[in-house]
Amino acid sequence: MDALERIEKDLILFEKNIKELESIKLSEEEETIVDMARSYTQDTSYYVKKKDHLTAFGCITYAHGLLDAVRLTHKLI
Repeated sequence: MDALERIEKDLILFEKNIKELESIKLSEEEETIVDMARSYTQDTSYYVKKKDHLTAFGCITYAHGLLDAVRLTHKLI
């Protein structure tokens, strides 16, 4: 799997994981964290378009970390 394929796979996984939170009441702080994670996925797409796959991978990895923190507090992982 090359870098771009991995990034695309991670973007799909992010969307799957974020859907888990749709039915959960999040605190204001958690909403802020989820919004930040979404912003990092937008950054991921931006860097993919610029063919900067290393930075794109860093962005999606960080987005997953933020999202996982919220998912963990709600015992989803």
